[in-house]
Amino acid sequence: MTSHLAAEFLTVPVDTVDRCVADVCACAEHLGIEVTAEVVERVAREHLLALVNSAPPPRGPR
Repeated sequence: MTSHLAAEFLTVPVDTVDRCVADVCACAEHLGIEVTAEVVERVAREHLLALVNSAPPPRGPR
C-alpha cells in the first residue's frame, strides 16, 4: 500500500507516506474501526492530499 501511495504522491518522501499509513492504521484500531486495506488507503490518501495541498507556494523573486 505504501508503494502504491508513494507512486501517487511523488513529491512526498516515502518515509512520510509509510508513517502516514502506519498512523492511519493505529488511529483506526484505536477508534475501533475495522482496519481494512480499503479504509487505510482511502484515509491515508486524504491525509496526503491535505499535506500536499497545504504546502506554501514557491517563493518568487522580490
